[in-house]
Amino acid sequence: MKIAEIFRSLQGEGKNQGKACLFIRLAGCNLACTWCDTGYARSGGMEMGPDAILEQVWRVNPPYVCITGGEPLLQADELEPLLASLRRRGTAIDIETNGTIDFSRLQPYASVCMDVKCPSSGEQSDLALLAALRPQDSVKFVVKDEADCRYAQEVIATYRIAGEIFFSPVFGTDYKAITKFILVNNLPVRFQVQLHKIIGVQ
Repeated sequence: MKIAEIFRSLQGEGKNQGKACLFIRLAGCNLACTWCDTGYARSGGMEMGPDAILEQVWRVNPPYVCITGGEPLLQADELEPLLASLRRRGTAIDIETNGTIDFSRLQPYASVCMDVKCPSSGEQSDLALLAALRPQDSVKFVVKDEADCRYAQEVIATYRIAGEIFFSPVFGTDYKAITKFILVNNLPVRFQVQLHKIIGVQ
């Protein structure tokens, strides 16, 4: 597997925000979002086998692991046995994905946080994947402006989303405007700033 980095921090987003977490960041991505904050993980990476990765994981023995990228599902075949090993140890797992690749085969092992790419990203997610989400999964809209908020509102109104829905403003954007949009439109979402940016880690 191509690994960009393995590190400990607090989870910055999603339903487990603020929890201590071991991150396994896979290298390689099929998108190029305009506001991407992990461009270094879009290519390259260090080749590591599952045993080498697990050796690093077991040194910490974390109760919670987040698989992120890049886009981790580009390496789904290699990722699945790693997830199975983690689950056998009772580790809670989140997978963060950009919503362009079917994740259903990995759901038995992990909770999925699916990004829905908004217009300001310059990219687009496969909205048909929203139907596969379960109550333990979640959706994240990274929003920069009113156009992004209106796009997210349309998606929420059009598609059945079983999991929790998050609005995560692009770091440094006008939080008040996005907050107002949520309140005026009674959106069924949780507003969430990017904690990892505040505490100074990716």
